[in-house]
Amino acid sequence: MTVALVNGRILIDSAFVGGQAVLIEAGRIAAIAAEGDVPADMERHDLAGQRLAPGYIDLQVNGGGGVLFNDMPTVEGIAAIGAAHRRYGTTGFLPTLISDDLSVVRAGVAAVEAAIAAGVPGVLGIHIEGPFLNVARKGIHNPAKIRALDEDGIAAVTGLRHGRTLVTLAPEKTTPAIVRRLVEAGVVVAAGHTAGTYRQIRDALDQGMSGFTHLFNAMSPLTSREPGAVGAALEDEAACCGLIVDGRHVDPVTMRLALRCKPADRFALVTDAMPTVGMAEKSFVLQGHRITVVDGVCVNEDGTLAGSDLDMARAVRNAVAMLDIGAETAIGMASDTPARFLGVAADRGRIAPGLAADFVLLDDALNVAGTWIAGAFEAA
Repeated sequence: MTVALVNGRILIDSAFVGGQAVLIEAGRIAAIAAEGDVPADMERHDLAGQRLAPGYIDLQVNGGGGVLFNDMPTVEGIAAIGAAHRRYGTTGFLPTLISDDLSVVRAGVAAVEAAIAAGVPGVLGIHIEGPFLNVARKGIHNPAKIRALDEDGIAAVTGLRHGRTLVTLAPEKTTPAIVRRLVEAGVVVAAGHTAGTYRQIRDALDQGMSGFTHLFNAMSPLTSREPGAVGAALEDEAACCGLIVDGRHVDPVTMRLALRCKPADRFALVTDAMPTVGMAEKSFVLQGHRITVVDGVCVNEDGTLAGSDLDMARAVRNAVAMLDIGAETAIGMASDTPARFLGVAADRGRIAPGLAADFVLLDDALNVAGTWIAGAFEAA
């Protein structure tokens, strides 16, 4: 059965346009047509003049709905996290493991494989953030869990057969040859929690590393004589840089300067969300430490940042307010950019015929009114 989405403003090719209808059939976009050409007997969904945009894709989701993926690496845990974030426009996500034992990594990979097979809405793969990091830039990661990337580690992170695998590592703690090996195995590699020099980061980029996890946070900074990881990230126009736009992880001025260095479509909005998203309870336990939301950010007892309480809808609104960009650009940073980074742009991230019918319905203030995943609508 074909359903026509009508009476809305649709984000097509970076502009909202009226008078067009999106036709959905079998979970995909069958066509985009003038509203006047939609057959009178076709089922219609009235968008009530609101904005229809590609669904948001979040590359870094540690938890949500009271669930931390590390603690519940199961199909049920993934489904709960996805349901919590869907209310905020996220139609595709990577459940994210922070540094832990390889047994947890293997359990997370197996859970994602099973979740994809079971058709859990929105799950696109897995993000393994550590444990192959630099203790000097560990952030909230448990130093006791950080380890070298050996053969056991390589086997653990290359185990997913369906969906995409994103691995965040410190390039200086491995070798360019191992980076190349991961890329050739189909893994998307990003630098993060790194104290690497510009040369070490550049060498990894030359071997196929293609991204930077939460740019500026937990990485070697740009200085006068050593460009560091930040300098390498901003110089390389092809690399995708994740940004946590909550006004606390990175100062808006710093982010605006970054946007002057390379195109906006090379930056992906991410949440780095913790279990508190979608919950009234704003504290949880992370590897034995109490984490509390204070002024909108998650911190431990010492005030160290521990992920975020951010959702993608707020990230998009914040990007418009803080980065001096339009809604169309901010939405692209939350949809098309992460899709291209993951290598799934032929299937999602835009509104175009043939792509998955994954959408977010927005009011004029960019609040979420509803979502579609594979053509199935759910009100926010």
